[in-house]
Amino acid sequence: MEFLQQNWYWAALAAASGSWLLVDLARGRGGNGQLSPVEATMLINREDAVVIDVRDQGEYAQGHIPNARHIPAGDLERRGGELDKWKHHPLILCCATGTRSTSAATQLRKAGFEKVYNLRGGMMEWQKAGQPVSRKRK
Repeated sequence: MEFLQQNWYWAALAAASGSWLLVDLARGRGGNGQLSPVEATMLINREDAVVIDVRDQGEYAQGHIPNARHIPAGDLERRGGELDKWKHHPLILCCATGTRSTSAATQLRKAGFEKVYNLRGGMMEWQKAGQPVSRKRK
């Protein structure tokens, strides 16, 4: 107890740091299906997750995650049947910043897809993390 009284500032710093980590962990993994670029890569490699890029054609052509399937967010309802074969596979949705893909992920969950994740921060975070980008069509 004497140690804490003499070093209260270090204890406070440790408590604040621990709290920050817990908040970040809860925000990132709290059941909301958000994945960091590294977590997405691990899911692709370990569980053969399928990446669905929901950006428009021009954005997709500028660069996308290798092997990503392109289904623009506006076409998702009409083309959702193309995804039925992956209904029980992990799906990772991405867009430019993570906003459109969050809505698309919600739409797919409502359609009965079991393992739907959103790439937190979208292609912006993917590229910032130094992950590979492809310009090939899929």
